[in-house]
Amino acid sequence: VFGLSACVYTNSISRALRVTRQIESGTIAVNDWYFPAPDTPFGGVKQSGYGREGGLEGLNDYLQTKTILININAP
Repeated sequence: VFGLSACVYTNSISRALRVTRQIESGTIAVNDWYFPAPDTPFGGVKQSGYGREGGLEGLNDYLQTKTILININAP
């Protein structure tokens, strides 16, 4: 039901990558605890939240993309 963060401890990087692909979590630390830096996206999945805080991904909810095309060769 929740999926905020998880930790995996193993001596095998291939096992860590295989297991992390199967875990439904917003953040997964391998062989360490997780303390996000301010520029690192942080957030959960499922009932642990929607979207991200921090980093460029955290700004996306506040932005609206606009495309502007300008023909500089127009007479």
